[in-house]
Amino acid sequence: MSPTILVVEDDARIRAALRMALEEEGHSVVEAASGEDALEAFRREPATVVLVDLMLPGMSGYDLCRELRHTSDVPIIIVTARSDTHDVVAGLEAGADDYVTKPFVVKELAARIRSALRRARRPGPDSTTEHFEFGNLEIRPEAGEVRVAGELAQLTKTEFRLLCELAAHAGMVLSREQLLERVWGYDYFGDGRLVDAHVRRLRTKIEPNPAEPDHLVTVRGLGYKLQG
Repeated sequence: MSPTILVVEDDARIRAALRMALEEEGHSVVEAASGEDALEAFRREPATVVLVDLMLPGMSGYDLCRELRHTSDVPIIIVTARSDTHDVVAGLEAGADDYVTKPFVVKELAARIRSALRRARRPGPDSTTEHFEFGNLEIRPEAGEVRVAGELAQLTKTEFRLLCELAAHAGMVLSREQLLERVWGYDYFGDGRLVDAHVRRLRTKIEPNPAEPDHLVTVRGLGYKLQG
């Protein structure tokens, strides 16, 4: 079956253009003009990838991302005219995996969707990998679990892959470019803000004090590393 893309966009002309472009790429498309309609459509038929405009009538795109994340780890790509760093980062921290800005190039959007589909289909980290422990943080790639002080942490697939990649290179600094290539699966279209936003979100889930992290630390000017 062809992947189903849920397009959440209140501008009918943009929805029509996206539908045409995505169907030419071989995808099935479901449209929604609001966040509320999108949630109802997703409940009826869970999509393979969701494209979300941030500026929606009623429920905002940010709130829609949060609602979807309560029940699903479906790849979410923000499609927005709001290219301001704060807006983009806020969308990523609300649960999105990636973003493109309007006006967008169809080939770039298609590439990002293909990358999201590859990540969704890719098997998890090597099931033979032993589990990792960093103080009260325990990572079990073979079980797809992360526990903090014994409590199960709720991570998205992207967050889990990012954490496992850092754990597999514990104590080593990985640059944003390396993490984009290894976790998102591409580097040309990538943006360091993707990594930064996901790191901040991860810290809220695995660190007792996200503002002063014990495990997932920043090495200024170089990147990130995971330590005990």
